[in-house]
Amino acid sequence: MIRSSEVKKFITFLVVLLFSGTGHVWACELCKKNQPKVLEGVTHGVGPQGDMDYIIIWTAIVFVSITLFLSLKFLIKPNEKNPDHIKNIVLNPEY
Repeated sequence: MIRSSEVKKFITFLVVLLFSGTGHVWACELCKKNQPKVLEGVTHGVGPQGDMDYIIIWTAIVFVSITLFLSLKFLIKPNEKNPDHIKNIVLNPEY
């Protein structure tokens, strides 16, 4: 079983990893000027060129969010009660 102290350490590690390099990813002055108002200063390059680009971006964000939520949900608490489940080969030495 996963202990709460291990989960806290893992979450702390992820937060530190996530925010450790944020100073290097902001846009340069020229890119800030060429970005649309919504993304100004966030990224390098020209940015989205039309409505279809925004639709693609938001669709990808939705899919990634759903995937992240479901993967964490089933990793943390899979709710598998079947005694013949393959996880019992590892968890139960008498299997």
